[in-house]
Amino acid sequence: MMTRIAVLIPAYNEVRSIGQVIAALPQSVTEVVVIDNNSTDGTAAEAKKHKAIVVHESRKGYGYACLKGMAFLEQNPPNIVVFLDGDYSDFPEELDKIIAPILSGKVDFSLGARVNSLREKGALTPQQIFGNALACTLMRYLYQSRFSDLGPFRAIRWETLQSLQMKDQTYGWTVEMQLKILRRKLPYAEIPVHYRKRIGVSKVSGTVKGTLFAGYKILKWIGTFYFSGWK
Repeated sequence: MMTRIAVLIPAYNEVRSIGQVIAALPQSVTEVVVIDNNSTDGTAAEAKKHKAIVVHESRKGYGYACLKGMAFLEQNPPNIVVFLDGDYSDFPEELDKIIAPILSGKVDFSLGARVNSLREKGALTPQQIFGNALACTLMRYLYQSRFSDLGPFRAIRWETLQSLQMKDQTYGWTVEMQLKILRRKLPYAEIPVHYRKRIGVSKVSGTVKGTLFAGYKILKWIGTFYFSGWK
């Protein structure tokens, strides 16, 4: 029985990059879904031109877009869901090595870690590097975590993703997923991946407001989750 692999790509004004992202995905991918997060630049049309399925989410927020993509997949659930960004900073062609630990049955969740040795200089801002390090340090002390990154390029079994009951609607989506993996002691792997400067300007790290709000949401999730009974 063939393993169905669905890719979810949240996108907001990524007309310059979305086609390159889709074109670089390996043949192992069964379905590509671009969630157009209220773009105004033709992102949706460009994604359709490259044979992606496009769904629309008018409420701005990374979490909102991911949740909309998941809701779409419920019509015909895949075996594995892969998340990656639409700005061409991730290397879509590395998808196969990210899903490999899941296909082998070793883990339920696999994270692409943007390690320094494989990262283009300047691809992450100083505030992103600091925020990632702080969050991962806290998770290591609170949950004995081995995570070194909160990277967007990740893969997870569909059943596992559904069981996490994801809630965050904006910048806390990635850390919420990892915290729930840790709290439930689910098997996971971290795979070193390449990372480059994005095409265009980041809607999060490219603004002071976005950077501060993202940092606040991440730290709030870590603190609140630890002292709560949430799973």
